[in-house]
Amino acid sequence: MKIVNWNCHGALRNKTNQLDKSNADICIIQECEDPKFSTQKYREWAGDYLWVGDNKNRGIGIFSKKNIDIKKLNWSGSVKIQGLNSKSSLISWKTSDLKLFLPFSINNMFTVLAVWTKGKQGERFDYIGQVWKYLQIHHKELHQKKTFIIGDFNSSQKWDKEKRIDAWWNHASVVEELNDLGFESLYHFKTKELQGLETKATYFHHKKKKSPHHIDYMFCSKDMLSILELDIKEYDDWIKLSDHLPLVMSIEEK
Repeated sequence: MKIVNWNCHGALRNKTNQLDKSNADICIIQECEDPKFSTQKYREWAGDYLWVGDNKNRGIGIFSKKNIDIKKLNWSGSVKIQGLNSKSSLISWKTSDLKLFLPFSINNMFTVLAVWTKGKQGERFDYIGQVWKYLQIHHKELHQKKTFIIGDFNSSQKWDKEKRIDAWWNHASVVEELNDLGFESLYHFKTKELQGLETKATYFHHKKKKSPHHIDYMFCSKDMLSILELDIKEYDDWIKLSDHLPLVMSIEEK
């Protein structure tokens, strides 16, 4: 089985031909439009898809081959910081507050949490902070075998600043918490590179080759790592379509 993750930078309806060349069984796509409100050709390509987003033009889409069964998992919950007397809404949050996450199953065999972290001006827990909050609510659902957390995290450890107030939920802290839950980044497992020191970029700011960053990840439960392969596509082949490169994970069925 082959799973592709890609932030398509919008207008996926015009980019499906290139995506099809990867021959993926599952495509996890960030920043794509909802096929329901798009062209007939795109709707036919999408088939029985899953989608979640803030508006019809920007969201996470899950697309699969016809022989692959994908089902949305209806995870919901809430959490509150304990030990405080404050009645402020800022010390509690629920799943529906967080952007954007789409949990689903594949053939009732694998569990996947698709991620496209969001942020807005003035929001304290933006981007990687959204992942941290999600982990606090759903650690039980995620602490399982045959599980993946995949997507555009908009985060890198090289952007962490230890003296900032958010140091306790920054990228390094989230990676450590994921490790405690039994997850490891497939890229870092394969390359033995450290977080924040990646030699292969997944994102190029303003599509400039001189501004590379590694901010897209495939975190995998450790029971799966020995049967997985990873390929990150090349800049020259994809940069005209998006500022992100696709990550392709292959599962060797045994």
